[in-house]
Amino acid sequence: MPEHNPPNSRTAAIAKIRTAMIEQKMTQAELADNACCHEKTVQNLIAGRPVRDQTLFDVCSVLGLEFETIRTAWSGASVSGPMELKGEGGLAAPVYMGAYTKAAVDHYIGTYLTIRPSFAKPDVYVAFRTDIIWDPDWPSLLFEESDRPDVAYQHRGRIYVPASSMFLHLVSLTKGAMRMVMVSQLDQTGHMRGIITTLNKQGAMLIPVASPIVYALTDSVTKDDVGEIGPGHQAHEKYAKLIRETADDAYAKLISPAP
Repeated sequence: MPEHNPPNSRTAAIAKIRTAMIEQKMTQAELADNACCHEKTVQNLIAGRPVRDQTLFDVCSVLGLEFETIRTAWSGASVSGPMELKGEGGLAAPVYMGAYTKAAVDHYIGTYLTIRPSFAKPDVYVAFRTDIIWDPDWPSLLFEESDRPDVAYQHRGRIYVPASSMFLHLVSLTKGAMRMVMVSQLDQTGHMRGIITTLNKQGAMLIPVASPIVYALTDSVTKDDVGEIGPGHQAHEKYAKLIRETADDAYAKLISPAP
């Protein structure tokens, strides 16, 4: 079998990954375990063989690397030049995603402070950063989470925009596991509100959970804005108010069984 020689840009990305592993004293087996992939997949990545974007994203999340930088180097794409030359111009998302154009949804592009209740701790809120960008290679809105307290569970996925609905769908799909967030369109106050459905680990089991969630468009997200926000934190009441309003204003409704 001929020896695989990755391009120079990919070699640079591999070097950054190796350096991060050394700095964190992390073996390939440990990286695979934390990134929820097979050790052979990590070996292929270190060798410069093709891997999925989701694998790169998971590895970057674990190692604290900037995904877009690593992805660009990995693919050998240039980060310079006008975006029109990269094919994003007037192209539309696939029909099954809503057939929307970039021009119709560019107001969603930006950084969001994301807030939801903790699934395990009463009166605690989990806050993290979500970035929404336009992906010219697969024309559609792409969301990426970061700065979560549970780094291993950061999600990355596509946004579906039904033409006849007031709600958007943020969907991530990894190894058959799907998580969906359904939120209202961005309003004049810069908020999207709705509900998240996912799995949560309780003891040795993963169980389905659902809760209100809010995305607040912002210029920046600081380290004081994110994490597990409990009583006594300066942002606790603000986050609690946003979550209460999401339910009170009927952006999300949780149905309890009859007594």
